Amino acid sequence: MTAVLAASVLLLSAGCSSDDGESGAVPSPSPSPTAAGSSASPAEETPPAKGTVKVVRTVAEGLNTPWGLVPLPEGGLLVASRDEGTITLVDEESGTKTELGEVPGVSAAGEGGLLGIALSPDYASDHMVYAYFTSASDNRVVRMLYDAGRPVGERLGAPDTVFRGIPKGMIHNGGRIAFGPDGLLYVGTGESGQQGLSQDKESLGGKILRLTPEGEPAPGNPFPDSPVYSYGHRNVQGLAWDAKQRLFAAEFGQNTWDELNAIVPGGNYGWPEAEGRSDDGKYRDPLDQWGTDEASPSGIAYAEGSIWMAGLRGQRLWRVPLKGTAASADSQAFLEGDHGRLRTVVAAGGGKLWVTTSNTDGRGAPKEGDDRILELEVS
Repeated sequence: MTAVLAASVLLLSAGCSSDDGESGAVPSPSPSPTAAGSSASPAEETPPAKGTVKVVRTVAEGLNTPWGLVPLPEGGLLVASRDEGTITLVDEESGTKTELGEVPGVSAAGEGGLLGIALSPDYASDHMVYAYFTSASDNRVVRMLYDAGRPVGERLGAPDTVFRGIPKGMIHNGGRIAFGPDGLLYVGTGESGQQGLSQDKESLGGKILRLTPEGEPAPGNPFPDSPVYSYGHRNVQGLAWDAKQRLFAAEFGQNTWDELNAIVPGGNYGWPEAEGRSDDGKYRDPLDQWGTDEASPSGIAYAEGSIWMAGLRGQRLWRVPLKGTAASADSQAFLEGDHGRLRTVVAAGGGKLWVTTSNTDGRGAPKEGDDRILELEVS
């Protein structure tokens, strides 16, 4: 299975494109990734400059604030509801929804709640589901046993806290988690509206963390005895690896630039000193950037040689063709305004993606049937 696997007054005062950038005036370790902006090896193929997207079908509808999405190897899609704090199994053929259970301890408010989910790298034997959620005191990662043999609504075991203490706020709670090709857990966090946390390597806010499945700092991390893998982020919302095991991440900008970054261990991505590309060499430049009204990115996935990035405020799907860790051509927008806000993108294999809409999250204009999971065919 493909590894899979960022109050209106407060938002205005924070000046952010935020969860979703809805106020436009205010938004062994794996091989080390290649430096941002570098070229691919000669043997590495470059995708066509222009791609295509076709909506094949609606997989499921009637979902409430879907956030995390992960496919099961035995079939079916697990979907996390941010506001309800539940995980639901969706039959990807029939669209039938079966609630597995509610995750205890979720405190949904603002952009917080039940966010990213991921499967244990040993899921075939341990059946563990990992989840990132906002509690009454922090953001944390837990894991739960999924037992398909138990009654509907009682199929999730008691959560075991793997990692805690990530700063929480009404905004910028991060939330994307994914196990990498190295079998380690990567966690995207936000600075919770406290900009200074991003440059503080002692803080867990505004970072990408790299952990063992048990929640310890991963061996080979760039800072001794620290879970921090990269820093200087504002609100990391998307994580994905390409075919060469290089990590990419999407994050919200504030007033000017949203970013897609190629992540290197120990890299400083600039926030709050830099938003978008910078003349300061100590900060890593994004491989691509967009105005906050065009993107406000959330989930990303790698497929067909490109990064596919969901736009919340932008209400579109971006394609970024890659050559190594650089964009090989201009990014291309699809589905602009067709389905409203887009939250999560998951590679489904064979040139297909699953994409969730996010129109019931308090910032969209839900239509009958929202929210949905769409199946796309891409090239």
